[in-house]
Amino acid sequence: MSRRKRPRKLSPRRRTARYLGRKALAAIAVPLVLIALCLADRWLGTGPTGNADRRTYDGRNFTVTRVVDGDTLDVDAPDGRRAHTRIRLWGVDTPETVKPNTAPQHFGREAGDFTRRTCTGKLVRLELAPRRTRDRYGRLLAYVYLPDGKLLNRLLVEAGYGYADPRFEHSRLAEFRRLQSKARRTRVGLWKDVTPADLPYYYRDKLKLPAPPPPD
Repeated sequence: MSRRKRPRKLSPRRRTARYLGRKALAAIAVPLVLIALCLADRWLGTGPTGNADRRTYDGRNFTVTRVVDGDTLDVDAPDGRRAHTRIRLWGVDTPETVKPNTAPQHFGREAGDFTRRTCTGKLVRLELAPRRTRDRYGRLLAYVYLPDGKLLNRLLVEAGYGYADPRFEHSRLAEFRRLQSKARRTRVGLWKDVTPADLPYYYRDKLKLPAPPPPD
């Protein structure tokens, strides 16, 4: 019959070291959890910051002070230490023109010029999605309605200035995909001469591009 081994007794020094180690881990873990919760709140808009965003921005009118590129703009509302709030348009992704270490992409300048002409200096109404208010860079995610009631996000996809962004679920995703399909079929905007290499990574090898028209 085998005898059950008795647990080894730890010396006072080892007990103290183990206690201090656990205490140190707890001291590190608690701040990390708090930081993670704050970031989730900031990016997903699910906590107090998301609620504050809705109270501050949702359904309210602001003047566009600057257009960064086709899908990013600033409005005249303070955001923390910033004098303005940076908006990232929900559901549309325009080609890059100002991303560091990235050459301007096909039709990016045209998209930026369109957004600049369409809304710079104008009073726009913001609409926030019900679940998420910020992206990972802290930009406010919004649908932007122009003074005539038209949705800027929709116009960019419809006129071929940007792509229907499939990376995140939102209430207009199916609509934007339909608009993109029509723009692609009719070869408007960037779809007139886009190449497979021009496509963003999430559409590369997944979209069939329209055949070029026959030469005259």
